[in-house]
Amino acid sequence: MATAIVLLETLEDLGDRELKNFKWYLQQAEFLKDLPSIPKSQLEKADRPDTVDLMVQTYRHQCVEVAKRILKRIRRNDLVESLSNTGSGPEGQSQ
Repeated sequence: MATAIVLLETLEDLGDRELKNFKWYLQQAEFLKDLPSIPKSQLEKADRPDTVDLMVQTYRHQCVEVAKRILKRIRRNDLVESLSNTGSGPEGQSQ
């Protein structure tokens, strides 16, 4: 659950255009390589919490790594750094 909260907080830091690009990368099998893509039909009307739910369902314990890969691609290294500090374990980071 802590991972989902951290992901949601991260997506809340994205502007609308950045979120659109983030969701686009979740649909790209070529970009995700060894991981499944999320169908466009599921992401099209997904808000930030829905997007997090889809990521957790699809990628389980790898969802933070997927997010970091996409954030690097859309040049939000500040958010990659934040996620790197939290880890992807079930407990997350306490503040």
